Amino acid sequence: MSRPFKILVVGCGNMGASHATSYHNMPEFEICGLVARGESKVKLNEKLGSNYPLYDDFELGLTKSKPDAVCISTYPDTHEEMAIKALENGCHVFIEKPLADIVEGSQRIIDAAKKADKKVVVGYILRHHPSWERFIKEAHKLGKPLVMRMNLNQQSHGFMWDVHKNLMKSLSPIVDCGVHYIDVMCQMTRSKPVSVSAIGARLTDEIPIDNYNYGQLQIRFEDGSVGWYEAGWGPMISDNAFFIKDVFGPKGAVSIVAKSAGSVGKSDDVDSHTKTESIKVHHSDLDGKNHFTKKDFWIDMTDEPDHQGLCDREQQYFLKAIQENIDLTDHLEDAINSLKIAFACDESVKSGKTVFF
Repeated sequence: MSRPFKILVVGCGNMGASHATSYHNMPEFEICGLVARGESKVKLNEKLGSNYPLYDDFELGLTKSKPDAVCISTYPDTHEEMAIKALENGCHVFIEKPLADIVEGSQRIIDAAKKADKKVVVGYILRHHPSWERFIKEAHKLGKPLVMRMNLNQQSHGFMWDVHKNLMKSLSPIVDCGVHYIDVMCQMTRSKPVSVSAIGARLTDEIPIDNYNYGQLQIRFEDGSVGWYEAGWGPMISDNAFFIKDVFGPKGAVSIVAKSAGSVGKSDDVDSHTKTESIKVHHSDLDGKNHFTKKDFWIDMTDEPDHQGLCDREQQYFLKAIQENIDLTDHLEDAINSLKIAFACDESVKSGKTVFF
């Protein structure tokens, strides 16, 4: 295709706005419409200094704009219907994680993509982050089994608390955020999960009675590796030690140390969620007197891309997948597997029992 790919952007909040900014600045894409129910699409048009067509309704935007591709950054409970409709209309799809709000819905999207012979790329932003790629690479040097410790607690308020409350109408924090870090753990261990157990607490009456705004999961792998992840949303969440990204094995440890982004008061800042700044590498080698033989060393990551830069990388990959006809079978299989694990954690919270695979 010599002309730019016409893309319809659906959802103009935080992530939708970032992806739209990428398309706006890429000559290979041409935004043919912005879709949102509220005023976010108007504000985004103003921010971009553009006059893109605006739509309140997805189906109307799809019919009127006749896109080649659709970017979906709406709430998870809308993903399945929108993605399948876009695919049935001959569009490639970029979709924010999680792929859908149920595993069966995710599979239906994958099946629809195969039937339409179109690309579906899921927005796993950490897969495009050079620092996280290095973090995973260093973890592979630590031997087996691995112990993985990660969290992302967000002391949300104002607009972000409204966003989180809307998200919790369909998903818990350990599902919505957990898919990222479960995916990272799977990349680190390269092993199959065998069981998960999880706990959760409902700390507010502002969310559905059957949901919880704090959760912690524990996962066991076939190779003996174990990992935990915790996530909490809300104005009552502590922002002390909200940013832990740590892995250790027989040969030592690797830790992300975001000295600035991980400080108190940054837990609801979207840029801090992907910021690395530095990676600390520790070796466990001892001499005859049990003293360390190697000093810890630091890998400087201060020149890493910011949040917008990472979104730009995601959209470059989406473009490449379309142009070079990349086989996304593994990409989609990983996305659905991490979602299966996350939902098993959700089941464990609600049942009080360990879930085995």
